[in-house]
Amino acid sequence: MTVRPTERPGAGAEPSAVEDPQPDRRLGCVLQVLRGASVASVARGAGLEPAVVHRWVRLFTDAGAAGLGNRPEPGLAQQRDRFLAAFAHEIRTPLAVAQGWTDILADGDLPEDMTAATVGKLGAALALLAERTQEVEYLAAASLGRLRVSCRSVAALELVPDGQAAPSGDLDARVHTDPRLASRVVRDLWAAAAMSPTPTRRELQVRDTGAWVELRVVRTGEPIPACTLHALFDPFDRNDDATGVSTGLYLARALSVALGGTIGLEQDDERAVFWVRLPSPGPRSPR
Repeated sequence: MTVRPTERPGAGAEPSAVEDPQPDRRLGCVLQVLRGASVASVARGAGLEPAVVHRWVRLFTDAGAAGLGNRPEPGLAQQRDRFLAAFAHEIRTPLAVAQGWTDILADGDLPEDMTAATVGKLGAALALLAERTQEVEYLAAASLGRLRVSCRSVAALELVPDGQAAPSGDLDARVHTDPRLASRVVRDLWAAAAMSPTPTRRELQVRDTGAWVELRVVRTGEPIPACTLHALFDPFDRNDDATGVSTGLYLARALSVALGGTIGLEQDDERAVFWVRLPSPGPRSPR
């Protein structure tokens, strides 16, 4: 099975990543195509895959047609309400936990030997709340074209977050990207590869194709159900234990698009491969 998600606007930013509106590269590419340039030439100039530019043009024209005909997308309000309800549920959980532990500390009846553990649980709840809030900020900023991306040439190894297994493959490869955002994408792919049924092995590989550097999380084990794989790209779907919701790979996809790359996954009976392709810092190869 192969799933190649549609790249569409969708990710937000932490407070320091949101800035005043600036030229949106997506809009610039679309306007070039509408002025008569070929999708292939625009994609080459922007260092993108043509399929990404095709999707941006389709999104732009579909939105314009709906506006001119005063016929907004029927599912837009439903999607918005579902998103808000899910997010409210997700932040309510850590807020309730934090409030409960705060009340216990405020009562002053907690034995001294339990104080450190209680503070730790309070900190964990607040960290989860901060993480969920940052996810929504990233999603909002990217959808508005206000995500600050500071790309530079970095070693692919710099994109491996702490705690993940050392990668194999083209370890000398360099990537033209924003390491802050790209490492988050790799982290999310690594986490997604661990979903139920529990894999027997996960490994990170680096492949340098010249035009692109591909970071691959290879999962060995029982296949992930197809419906689960597709739900991975929906914003704020339920998590594995049904105790809350998660952005899955929706946020990772939006960030990869902002970085001029793409993500996807492939699966057969023995393994699944979650990958992100990011531009290399060298001259782009002709397509």
